[in-house]
This record gives sequence, C-alpha cells and structure tokens, in this order.
Amino acid sequence: MAYTALYRKYRPDTFENVIGQDHIVRTLKNQVLSGRVSHAYLFCGTRGTGKTSTAKIFAKVINCENPVDGEPCGKCAMCKAMEEGRSVNVIEIDAASNNGVDNIREIREEVKYPPSEGKFKVYIIDEVHMLSPGAFNALLKTLEEPPEHVIFILATTDPQKVPATILSRCQRFDFKRISSGEIAARLKKYLDIEGIEADMDALEYVSHLGDGSMRDSLSILDQCLSFYYGEKIDIDKVRKVSGSVDNSVIFNMTDAIASKNASKAIEIIDEIMAEGRELNRFVDEITEHLRNILVVHTIKEAENILDMSQENIDMLSKECEKISPEEAVYFISEFSNISADMKYSSNKRIVLEVGIIKLCSPIIKTDVSAMAAKIAYLEREIKNGVKVTVSAESADTEPKEKKAPKKPKPKALRDDFEAVKRSWSDITEDFEVVEKCIFECVEIGDMEDGRLSLICPDQGVKELASKKIDIVKKILSDKFGKDFEIKTVTKQEYTDWEKMVYGESSNDDDLDPEFASLVGSYFPEADIIE
Repeated sequence: MAYTALYRKYRPDTFENVIGQDHIVRTLKNQVLSGRVSHAYLFCGTRGTGKTSTAKIFAKVINCENPVDGEPCGKCAMCKAMEEGRSVNVIEIDAASNNGVDNIREIREEVKYPPSEGKFKVYIIDEVHMLSPGAFNALLKTLEEPPEHVIFILATTDPQKVPATILSRCQRFDFKRISSGEIAARLKKYLDIEGIEADMDALEYVSHLGDGSMRDSLSILDQCLSFYYGEKIDIDKVRKVSGSVDNSVIFNMTDAIASKNASKAIEIIDEIMAEGRELNRFVDEITEHLRNILVVHTIKEAENILDMSQENIDMLSKECEKISPEEAVYFISEFSNISADMKYSSNKRIVLEVGIIKLCSPIIKTDVSAMAAKIAYLEREIKNGVKVTVSAESADTEPKEKKAPKKPKPKALRDDFEAVKRSWSDITEDFEVVEKCIFECVEIGDMEDGRLSLICPDQGVKELASKKIDIVKKILSDKFGKDFEIKTVTKQEYTDWEKMVYGESSNDDDLDPEFASLVGSYFPEADIIE
C-alpha cells in the first residue's frame, strides 16, 4: 500500500479532533444542534489551521443520519461515503484553477437540482479570493438566495481580497494560529500511535518552525522521520533537516554584534556555511531572537508573551545586559533589510557579511535609530570601564576658596562664526564620546539673529543635539574667548531660511553665454558663476 503523508493520514474527521479553534467548533456544533444552519460561510485564516478540514466535518455532520451531540456518527452510509471520498453531496472547488465566470455559471446550473441522497449539497470553494471580478459578480445572487438544499463554504487565506458584497452574505469565522504547545502535544500523540520515539523539545521546535500551522509542522516532522528512519528524533536532528542553527550560535552572534566584534561574527557565518545551514533561516532566527530580547526589556512578565521555557527566558535576561532596547530596535531594522536584500541576491553570504560588518562598524549613520543605538552602546561601554577623561577641577575633592565672578565675555561676531566653521572637525575631537557621536554629523551655519546654527540632518538628531547645547557653548567659549548664542535647526529648516533671505539660487543655464564670455575676457579673475 502506498505511503500516506502524516498531514493527510491524521486529518481530523470530527470536531473533537480539530485543535486550536474551540470558538469556531462550539458555534458550528450549536448551529447543528439547534437547526440554525446558515446558507453561506466564510472561513478565514493562515495556512494549515483547519479551514478545509472543518468545512468537510461540517458537511459530514449536517448530512449524517445519526449525529451525536453535534458530531458525525461515522457509521452511517453518508458518513462512510464522505470519508471514502465518493459522496456526490460535497463538491470541492479550487478557485485558483477554476476562477472564471463559466465555472461559476456551472455551479448556478447545478444548484437547481436537489441532492440524490442526504439533506444538503455542500460547495466548498477553496482560496475563494482567487476568483475573478466577473466570477464574484456571477456568484452574488446565488450566494444570497440559494436553494434550501445548498450550503456554500468559502475558504481563504486573504479575506481582504474578497469583495464586501460577498462578505456581507456570509457568516465569517476567523481561524487563529495554533499555539506551539497544542501542536507539540498533538505531534506526540501521533508519534505514539506510529510507535516512534521523539524528545519533547524536538517536537516543540518542530511546532515552532510550523509557525502556528499544523500541516507545516506535520510536513517537517514527516521529513525528519524519513531522513532518520528507525532512529529517535532529537532537536539536533530537527535542526539539521530544517537547516536551522543551535541556540548557542544565535547568542554568540548577538554577542559579537553587541561588542562590535566583526571578525568573530564573520567566523560564525563561516561555520554556519560549513555545516550547510540555510542563511535565510539564520537571519530570521536572529531577528526573532532580537525581538525576544526587546520583549524581555519591555514587559515584566515576558513568559506570558514568549512561547519558550523559563531557562531560555533567563538566558535572554542576561542578554539584555549586553543589548539595550535602542540597539535591539536598530538591529531588528537592519536584519529586516538584510533579509529583504538576500531574497534578490545570487550570493546571500556576501549580503549577510556586508550587513553584519556595517552593524559592527563605528561609522555613524544619521538616522535616529542608528544614533540612539550608538549612544546606548557608548554609554554601556563607559559604564563597563572604558577610560573617561576627567578634568582636574572635577577630580579635585578638596574645598576651594570662592572665586570672584568672571567678567562677561564679548559676544561672538560673524568672523568668529567663520572660524568655528573652519575648525569644527577639530573642535568635535574635544567632546566626550557620547557628544562626539552626535556632533560629528552636524554642520555649522549662521542666521540674521546673530546666533550660531547647528545644522542637523533630521529632527531626531536635532532633539539629541538640543540637550547638549550647554556643552557646546562651554567648549567654544574656552576655545575662542567669546560668548556664543547657539540654536539647533534641521537641514530643511536652514535651507528654507536661506531661500527666504537670499532667494532661489540662480541656474547656470539661465546665463547668457556671450555675456559670460565678454565679462570673462575683461575681468578674468571675476567669479560670475557660482
């Protein structure tokens, strides 16, 4: 006899065997018991959550000759015909390949005739969102007022594409993702029936890879059983089959990135490639790991959110000491970009290595998330013992005599502004590491109100720089002996001010070439074109 895949062999045949959808099962059973069966249903939800299986069970129970407490008896002729796939009362249609108007017109002709046996003729239209606009229009009237002996069950993974006119004619049921615990428990039950041994942590990892889909989890388990035929299944074997990496590799990679150790990160990637692991899955697992770190940072009772053991949550808590929430947000964003780039690259390894080297690089980006992550990293390094210069005045703990108040320094003039512009890159070297991180990407400008302008690339950097104005004033005052009035502006604000004061810059193309040549011959040193 031919082998039957696990997801087909253990497809639920009663409501009792449907897992994770108790709210839907209870409603449908009550409708059967009370005789309040509707004429049209819409089953929505991600793949592998039981939409088609539930539809078949519902079709079976409403045609069952002796239903028991809202469940099919499984013994009558109607139940056996449906289980063996020879019932003419249940018509399954794949809308992806039968999405034209003609296909729906055939259904409209067929529904006129009552079932040859049983009470109802049930049409199960899978992936209904794939129907063409014309097909949806052809279905409207039949769906609204079908014959009493016809029931429509529409199933879709993308309900947003179903027209509102169809949605309003159906009872909608949303199938939720199945929890990892429920999937793992059901996998254990199936393996006991098969007489196969497997570690519980291996089954939990399979359910995690299934991402809430029972069918995906059973397919992964089926693949593991085929590869390791006759052997006990453990978590390392599941990782080898699925191309995943060990948790220690994930933690080592995040440690390398947090400490800006690019060489260690590249070595980890080399080891992953040598073991034949899948890089796309590795990036997804890193991203999820960083998300878990962010959850532990943000929520006190993280175990209620994270679907993992307390031991792993404790490990994440230790990891939170190395990675701040700002860094986690920035890393998640960057790894998401790396994942997107890898999809369209012929050499995924290069994309991943370049992306990680950028994360480990001290080069500062001007976006707010990168700045916040860099500052959080520097503050943590200072806290952990990086040497910080302390001025003699602050280090001296002995009491000092009161000094006479200093004379006010003269106001800075335009020439002083120009001097600051010329030497700004040298001035930033006098800042502490956190302030230097902010002001390296800031430019210097001036305005009519006599204030020195710190031109920031965006609003986020402007807010960070505004908090450090007093530090800049002190350094400039000590260096130039003048009192500077300072304000922070964004690049866009400064450009708008220049346009308002000086007008739009002239376009070189508007100049008369003959005039320019003539002036150039008489005044060769004149700069008439900016």
